[in-house]
Parts: sequence; structure tokens; C-alpha cells
Amino acid sequence: MPLTHDQISRYSRHLLLPEVGVKGQEKICTARVLCIGTGGLGSPAALYLAAAGVGTLGLIDFDVVDFSNLQRQIAHGESTVGNLKVDSAKNRLKDINSSVEVITYNTRLSSENALKIIKDYDIVLDGTDNFPTRYLANDACVLLNKPYIYGCILKFDGQASVFDSKSGPCYRCLYPEPPPPGLVPSCAEGGVLGVLPGIIGLIQSNEVLKLILEIGEPLIGRLLLFDALAMTFREVKLRKDTECPICGNNPTIKELIDYEQFCGISTPSEQPSTSENMELEPTEVKRMMDAGENFKLVDVREISEYEICKIEGSTLIPLSDIRERRVEKLNSLQPRDYIVTQCHHGKRSLDAAEILKEMGYPNVKSMKGGIEEWSLQVDSSVSRY
Repeated sequence: MPLTHDQISRYSRHLLLPEVGVKGQEKICTARVLCIGTGGLGSPAALYLAAAGVGTLGLIDFDVVDFSNLQRQIAHGESTVGNLKVDSAKNRLKDINSSVEVITYNTRLSSENALKIIKDYDIVLDGTDNFPTRYLANDACVLLNKPYIYGCILKFDGQASVFDSKSGPCYRCLYPEPPPPGLVPSCAEGGVLGVLPGIIGLIQSNEVLKLILEIGEPLIGRLLLFDALAMTFREVKLRKDTECPICGNNPTIKELIDYEQFCGISTPSEQPSTSENMELEPTEVKRMMDAGENFKLVDVREISEYEICKIEGSTLIPLSDIRERRVEKLNSLQPRDYIVTQCHHGKRSLDAAEILKEMGYPNVKSMKGGIEEWSLQVDSSVSRY
């Protein structure tokens, strides 16, 4: 469809580029791109793709806007805290470019819906921060012959690549197996410099536009590594794995699988009953405190988190020290002590409790929901982050 007068005015700086021109802009305006996630990576990527005139943008997210998102998730603002992220992002994108069609999916991408959703798009941009969704998105894109634009961020480091099994490796060729659960912290646990997802997200959107326009050298077969502290970019060459279970010469994965199980993440119904027996509600921990019961509350977060907020009377012993069995850090604990571990959301404290039991501390419990639930249920003066 020919560009309108308004579009010629809006995209004039694109039209002046010989590599884009009128024909290229028409390609952009008819392209369909799916953004998985509207958070740190998805926000800047979607904003610039909308500004560039991508005809149809799909947004898939199941979360709501939280105040802690605003440090980096620039598609959202103070006025949209508490709103669905897809609705918040859609309104922002339509304000940037009302001619862009924005289709929202207020749901989690799953093995049940991935193929149905992704089949209607030309390119998939992944802005998520968890391994099950990355493997799911990769596999769905391989099965549907769609390019998968990868981005990853943590603390001060970022990665980006383009996985297109028709002409190069896929995500499984780079990472055949996921890391053990809990080994790689999420941004909620490890933190992230606010501008980092903007840098990586824009690299992702740049790759999307190059694929649409069929110009330049896409990051196919290349992994871009960015260090924000050193302000350096490095590149690692990637090769297609002929033994890859989904894009290799003899693929064994021919349909989507259970990715939570593949990544070693059990659902609540699959968790062993012993885990439930090891958890205490925050209100029960408060009752024990008020009753003067003899127990030790061990905070297993990192020192930077402990400095943000803490429960009075807790002792800081980071999970990393417990995992490494650093005996000198555990000198404050005795084998007969009744120990209650506590973290941000409850996962690390449960891991710590299980490790301590293995080490010979039989009386260990974990506070369910961590300091987040403590703030919500017990003491709202404790900051949430």
C-alpha cells in the first residue's frame, strides 16, 4: 500500500536513506512483530518499533505495572502503576504512533498458546527474563520458521543475537541445557542498571528493522556481549549444532514440551510435601517473636539488599556463603538452633533451609514469601523493592 502524505512527512528521515527509501518504509509499515514481554527490554524495543512505523505490534505480558518497574521499563509511568502492562504499553505506543495496530495478549506465553500466537507474526522479539520462556519462544520460532531476536540483561552486562534456524544457529545451539535452577539470579534478585535494558532493547529493535528491510549484517551466528561498566562490546561467533535436538540434522523435538519441567522448575502441585513442611507464614514468625520463642532468623539475601531493608533481629548470611559451605560465616549458628531463613520472595530461603539441613542443622524452616510478604502481612514500614 502506498505511503500517505502524513506517512511521508512522519518517516521522511527514513525515506532519505537509500537503504530504506519509500519501498523500505512500505515494508516496515506492513511488517508484523511480536514482543514477548513489555518490561525492561520490551519497553524500549516496542517504543522505537512503533516510532519506526512497524504496521502491527503484538504485545504479550501477564503482569501489572509496579512502582519498582519504573527505573527501567519506560513504556510505563506513575499514572499506570497497578494497570495491566499490555494496556499501559499499548496506550503509550498509540500515543507515539496512532497508525500502528497494537494487539495485546494479557497472558503468559505457554506451550498451549505459543504456536497459535506466533504464527501470525513475521518476527519475534524476546524481552523476557526467564529460561523456560526463552526455550519455548526459540522452539516455537524454529517450528514455525520465524526469526527469534534474543536479548538478555543482568547487573551491568547484556547479550543480544538473532536466532534464525533457516540460516544459522538457534538458541539451543548456544545453550543446549538450561543452568540449574537458582544459579543465575533474575534482575529482581541481582539488580540491573536502569539504562542497560534500553541499550540491549534498542539493539534488538535495530535487528528487527534490518531483517524487515533485508539490509546490513544481522546478528545471525553472532552473540554480542556488552559490558556497561567498561563500555565495551565483544562478539562471539556461533555455529549451528548439527546435533541440536530441534534444528539439527535429526531433530528429536517436533512439538512444544513442558519448559518448566525442562528447566527444572516444578509447579506448586509438583513440589514435594517436605517443602511445605519447611515453610512458615510471616505471621507465624511474628507470633514466635512476640512470644519470645528462641530461634534465629537468618537473612540469606545479599548485603546490598540487606541495606535496603531488613527485619530487626535478623542475621545476614548470604545464600552464596551457605552454598559454598563457608564455615566461618556460619559460626553464629549451632546444630541444635531453631533456624528460620528469610529472603526477598521465599525461594532462596527455601534453598538455604534445605542446604542447612544437609549440613546437619535439623531444625530449619523458611519464611514463606520472604520480606515482601513480611511487609504486606506484618510490618508495612519495611520497604518493598
